Amino acid sequence: MNPTSHVWLNGRLVPSEQAIVSVFDRSFLYGDGLFETIAVRGGQPVRWDAHIERLVHGADFLRIQLPFEPDVLRTGAERLIESTALQSGTLRIHLSRGVGLRGYSPRGANRPTVVVTAHPAAPGSGDFRSWRLKTASFRIAARDPLAAHKNASKLLQVLARAEAEAAGADEALILNTDGNVVESSSGNLFWIEGQALHTPPVSDGLLPGVTRGALLELAPAAGLTAFGTTAKPDRLLRSDGVFLTMSSLGVVEIAQLDGIPLPSSPHARNFWERLRCL
Repeated sequence: MNPTSHVWLNGRLVPSEQAIVSVFDRSFLYGDGLFETIAVRGGQPVRWDAHIERLVHGADFLRIQLPFEPDVLRTGAERLIESTALQSGTLRIHLSRGVGLRGYSPRGANRPTVVVTAHPAAPGSGDFRSWRLKTASFRIAARDPLAAHKNASKLLQVLARAEAEAAGADEALILNTDGNVVESSSGNLFWIEGQALHTPPVSDGLLPGVTRGALLELAPAAGLTAFGTTAKPDRLLRSDGVFLTMSSLGVVEIAQLDGIPLPSSPHARNFWERLRCL
């Protein structure tokens, strides 16, 4: 069965062509919602609890009442994986505030929408990858509390990625309004300096990824001391290696930044292999 043939919509497993959300849904109109992307390996969601914890925390921040308890979401996800025979790929959970009155006020939007979709892995997605980064002209607001939640309004990231691809790069490096490195359009940023592992702090405006957290836990066993470090882009050029983390691909090594070659660190592949075993 095609892994995209069904979705879990508001507590029911339905065929994809029958999965209908109102054109007045606030997530469609304003990006008023949250989402999580969860890797699936061997037919099982990876780091499920951490993803759901972030979803719940984000819903509290946006003051959206999550209409299902976490165990109900887990059961729904398992039913979807089973019905679509998904062995390798991703699940996407989308939470919207739902339909409300026209305008920015959330008044009257008291029936949130939850959609879980399944997506098979693309060919080659299980391979270790190396990408080229292009610094985007679009900036994330430094110290923006909303950036710490995986909200549905990702237009800045869309434009940054489009700009990078137009320049022949694979991904965009996004800076904040202070000119410091923050993240890529789809992942968290790390770099190696000797036996030190660096990543920007959450306060600089990044989304604290679930895979980012898992990698930080692995750092001591790899002989690395982890630091939350505020840095300018040129520091990456002087590093011993740069890589990204994301739920879908795990670890992606960065081979170039703005056309300048970067050194390859063995830690990137090592972390990629370790994360696939967790």
